[in-house]
This record gives sequence, structure tokens and C-alpha cells, in this order.
Amino acid sequence: MRAFRKRQFVFSSVYLVVAIALMFVLHYFVLQRSEPTEIPYSALVGEVRQGHVSKAEIRSDEIVAELKAAPAGKPSLVYSSRLPNVDERDLVNEMSQHGVSFGGRMEKVPWWEQALGWVLPLAILGAFWGLAMRRLTRGGGPMTVGRTHAKIYDLDESKRVNFADVAGVDEAKAELVEVVDYLKNPEKYRHIGARIPKGVLLVGPPGTGKTLLARAVAGESGVPFFSLSGSDFVEMFVGVGAARVRDLFQQAKARAPVIIFIDELDAIGRSRVGARAPMTNDEREQTLNQLLVQMDGFEAEASIILMAATNRPEVLDKALLRPGRFDRRVLVDAPSLSGRRAILDVHARKVKLGPDVSLDTVAHRTPGMVGADLANLVNEAALAAARRDSTVVTRDDFEEAIDRAQLGLKKQGRMMTELEKRRVAYHEGGHAVIAMTLPNADPVHRITIIPRSIGALGVTLQLPTEERYLLTREELLDRICVMLGGRVAEEIACAGISTGAQNDLERASEMVRQMVCRFGMSEAMGPVTYGTPPEASHLEAPGTLVDRNFSEATGQQIDLEVRKIIDEQHARTVATMTERRALLDALVERLLVEETLDQLAIDELLAQHTPRAAE
Repeated sequence: MRAFRKRQFVFSSVYLVVAIALMFVLHYFVLQRSEPTEIPYSALVGEVRQGHVSKAEIRSDEIVAELKAAPAGKPSLVYSSRLPNVDERDLVNEMSQHGVSFGGRMEKVPWWEQALGWVLPLAILGAFWGLAMRRLTRGGGPMTVGRTHAKIYDLDESKRVNFADVAGVDEAKAELVEVVDYLKNPEKYRHIGARIPKGVLLVGPPGTGKTLLARAVAGESGVPFFSLSGSDFVEMFVGVGAARVRDLFQQAKARAPVIIFIDELDAIGRSRVGARAPMTNDEREQTLNQLLVQMDGFEAEASIILMAATNRPEVLDKALLRPGRFDRRVLVDAPSLSGRRAILDVHARKVKLGPDVSLDTVAHRTPGMVGADLANLVNEAALAAARRDSTVVTRDDFEEAIDRAQLGLKKQGRMMTELEKRRVAYHEGGHAVIAMTLPNADPVHRITIIPRSIGALGVTLQLPTEERYLLTREELLDRICVMLGGRVAEEIACAGISTGAQNDLERASEMVRQMVCRFGMSEAMGPVTYGTPPEASHLEAPGTLVDRNFSEATGQQIDLEVRKIIDEQHARTVATMTERRALLDALVERLLVEETLDQLAIDELLAQHTPRAAE
């Protein structure tokens, strides 16, 4: 915006300078009359006596004389200032004797020439001012404050995006196929009397592809696509947002059928009543009211589809969500395992992959990542390959990209002492040993004791074998044992504990508390839910308990039950670690040498140190 204003200022200044320069040139060559040359009074008297003067004009303070045929290089028009308190009758007599025609005025300037002297400059200034204002108006300057800032993606102006370019959101695409069919064949629906939804609200976390889906709908249907953000409507001046909404729908009706896409709808559509209502904002309320009116004013034959996206649907005004406005909501959630695999296929088309790259493994290692995260992941892997001057992207490049996204950068400059390094190796080895031993734990994919920028001195990465949506009590207990494995390994092998288990204890304690209070997985507390979680977005997991709807006695019982489960799993972890001490020591010695162990090395060590019960 600052650069645009700078261009406006340069444009106006340049044209103003050009206009002023033209005025001076015009004044010099067209309107400028011949100016006389000043000579002494005595010289003027001499010219009269010599008969060189043809006519003269006596003014109040000077005498202007026109010479007869003046030689080349000499002026033809001269003047001289009159002498104060001097009787000039002698000069008059001299002019009479030498036949000089004299009077009070030499010639009369034509009226059109006088008018041209001030009309023409004003006309030039007016012309350039009008041109400048026209450019400012066309470019979106201060004269267009009430006009919409929507970007129009027409089929001839931008690259078409189709459903084939959108992966991992098959359910959302299926919901939008009907909208595409209506825009392509509206008569089929009108003939049967069906009414297509006027508004489609795309709901989902950031980066899941809501904007890309809207553009794909426009590309599939072959109609223009108006795109803008909710914040583009709101300005410091009251009424500007409403004016921009009106202008947007006027332009859309002129180019129907069209798709209007408003990103971040919650910027203007927040609830006007209740706890979620913001402080009084007349501009935002007027903009929302105008949007509601325009949506009600849709004409059936206009073929305008209004699409919007938000990741906070719970804060939207109820008037927006009623039938007849945004009456269809499409959830664009984080992709599943197969969805992540499809997204990786789309973004890996432009990348040269090595033969050792398995996109299935990458998809397994990236649970919770959305489309934008996966696109950035592929790009980071390509950048890592470029830094190595490699011609293809290898598996190690993807591993480095995933670690950078999930754990942060390597901190090669952080030097640990040998005792600290050995303690970190036992800590991470403890996690790995418990995960490899318990039946319901996810397999270990990689172990590293290289410090990362997020503060972790080492990491044990597990790779889920399948997408999980439910967890049993046994699976949760095994996960708690894996979290406690690092601390238990320090207790057994390092003769003491350290602060390295802080995050593990926090996660384990929270998981046990959720089992007791939320999941009803405690025999002592029974199948009852305790506490009310804070109100949160339906796209986010509920946080810690904040509203105690139970007595102090019940709270004490909950604390005792949490402590009991933690103690039981801690004892279970100690027993398992003692039994697998040989595997733990072997892992640590290998880690101290190589610092990072992949799945092949881990499986090799596991095969060499089988449990005693299996022997």
C-alpha cells in the first residue's frame, strides 16, 4: 500500500511539473510580447535629434520609442525613464521638428490575447488535473475508498485450478461437486424447482486448503472468481465497509454467474450479542448488516455463489448461519493418512525424488500436518538436497525436513559433557526400550541425541502403523509407560534423576488425569465425568479443567487415583527396564558413537537382544 501511494505521488508530481513547464514555454513563445531595451535619457534625445525615431509613447514614468530601420544586432524598441522635475517641452518640440509621431499609447492589445494569457494556463492545469484524478480513481486511490478491493481471477487472466490439484479433502470436494454442477447446468435445477445453497461456509484449521478449494470450484465451473479477505471491508471511516459490500455485489451481478470468496469471514461476521460480541464497532456492524442484506437480495437468476472460509465458526453471528444465507457448512479438516499421501503426490510432482524415498513413510511420520505443512515439507526437503549439491531428493533430506518442522534446527554448536551426553543417551534409550517391549506401543522409527533448537537434547521418534481415532485403556497405559521410560532409565543406569524428564512427566500426568476425569477409565472413580472443560473451538481439543463441579472430597480422591495409576505404571516400567537392561546398554553404546540410529539399526539391536521369556 505504501508503494502504491508513492507511485501515485510520483505520477501527480511529474505531470504537474510538465504542465507548469508547458505554461512557461507557451508564455515565452506565444504570449510574450517584445520587451523594449532600456537606454539613457540623453541617448534617447540623441536618437530623436538624429531622426532615428519613428514614433514614441510618453508614459507616466518612462518614454518608449520605436526606432526606424535599426541595424542588425540593435533593438528596434527602446525606452528611457523620465527625469524627475524636468520640463520635457524641449523633447516634445524636438520630436515635432523631426516628424516623430508621439502620444500616450502606442497600440492596443487585442482582447483575445489578454484572455488567452489567463484562460490557456488554467485550461492546461485543468486538463492535467483531470488526467491525474482519473488515474487515481482507476488505481484505487483516496477517491475509490468505497470501492471493493476484490481480486478477480478470470479464466483468461489466471491459471485454472481444478479438483485434480486439490488432494486430501475428498469429503469436502464431494460436497462442492453439486455447486459446480449448478453453475454449469443451472437450468436442470430450475426446471425441477430446486434451489442451490446461496452460501457455502468452509470450516477448518489454517492451511487445510479452503481457499484452494474455492478456486477449484471456480476453475471446474468456468466462472469468474472474486477473492478478498474479511479485513478488506473494514476501514477507520464508518460506512466504507458497507459501501464496499454493495460495490462487490454490483460487480458480481454484472458478471454473473460468479463465485465470491471471502476469506477470514470472522473479521466482519463476529456475533453482535452474547459473550463473544466484541466492543461496539459501528463500522463492523454496518458492514455485517449490509452483507446480510445483500445475501437476502440474491436473485435466483443471478447465479451468484457466496463462499467463505473461517477457522472460528463458533464466533460467527447466528444471522449469517441461518438457512437462506450460509446454509451449507463444509468441514475441511486435517487430512488422514491416505489424504497426506495424496497431498504429497501432488507436491512431489515438481521434485526429483531419489529411489530410496518412500512417500508412504513420510505420510506415516507426519500425523496432524495439513496441506500447507506438507507443501512446505517437500520444499524444505528439496532445499536440503540443493544445499548438498545433489541432483535428487533422498530419504535423508525428507528426514531432515521433518525433523526441522517438528523439532527445530540442529544445534551443532551446543557441546555437552560426556556425562550429560551419556545421560541423554540413557534417557532416549529408555523411551525406545519400553516402546519396543510393550505390545500396544507404536514402533520406534529413529533415535537421536543431537540437540535441537526447541530445547530437546534428544528425541525418540515413533511411527504409528495405522491411523488411530480411538485409544483403549491398555494403549493409554502403555503410552504412559513409554513417557516414563526415560526417567526410569536414568534412575537405573545413572544413579539419579535429572530435569530432562520434565515434559514427559507433564504429558503423563495430564493423560492420567484425562483418563480419570474425562474418559471414565478409573475403577475407583467410575464412569463419571468430573469438571467442565473451557469452551473452545470445535476444531480444537479441550484444554485442562477449569470449572470444578465436584466437591473437595472428590477432588482429593481424584488426586489419589491419579497418583495411584502413575505409581503403578512407574513400577511396571521399572520391572520392564530391569528385564531389558542388556538392550538398553547396547542402544546407549551405539548412540554414543553414531548419535542417530535409524529403524534398521534399531531392529538389528532388537534381534540381538531378545527377551528372556522368548528364549
